[in-house]
Amino acid sequence: MDYLQITLKLIIGLGALLVVTRLLGKKEMGQFTPFDFIYALILGALLEETIYEHKTPVWQMLFGIVVWAVLIYTVEVLVMKNEKLRKLLKGSSSRLMKNGKLDLNKMKKNHIEMEQLRTMLRQKGIFSLEEVRDIYLETSGNISIKKYADFEPPTAEILKLKVYDEDPTILLVDEGKIEEDMLKFIGKSKDWLHKQLQKEGYSSIDHILYAEWSEAKGFFVKTYS
Repeated sequence: MDYLQITLKLIIGLGALLVVTRLLGKKEMGQFTPFDFIYALILGALLEETIYEHKTPVWQMLFGIVVWAVLIYTVEVLVMKNEKLRKLLKGSSSRLMKNGKLDLNKMKKNHIEMEQLRTMLRQKGIFSLEEVRDIYLETSGNISIKKYADFEPPTAEILKLKVYDEDPTILLVDEGKIEEDMLKFIGKSKDWLHKQLQKEGYSSIDHILYAEWSEAKGFFVKTYS
């Protein structure tokens, strides 16, 4: 009976983590604010305390998870509707550098040291403050930067080149299997795919590692061999 109870708790716990992840939105870990981290931390502690605690029945664990999920959802909705509350709970970005001049007060307020800032810049591929015009410290703890124009890579507009926008490539074959959802997405059929690949010289899809397709460039195919 204990094993069955633990199994049920683990299944419910996994489902709860997935629900909370959905409530927080499609974020990477690096995009989590401190408040988002607290959500997940407390939920993890709740699950840890109840999964192997035999005196806590499954329904009590489920009740705690539901209450916590409702609280999370409520706070997220309130934060979206109230700008002041959002800043209070999730903070706001800070401008650490403006027009090449560092704001030392904001750096101290956010506990950012100079070498720490330089490390964060190197992770962005910038090895000198000379290149940087503006720096923003985001609520996630990451930095966003704007370089001086002299240090930005040249664009097609600057070089006066005529370029055309292209749609992204679509993966139609993955490890010998047809991606039917992608075919539907572009409005094509399996018969169309087979005929097109035969024109490209590929008689069997089983031998294809992956096949990308775009309207502008056609197919790019790699086989297992």
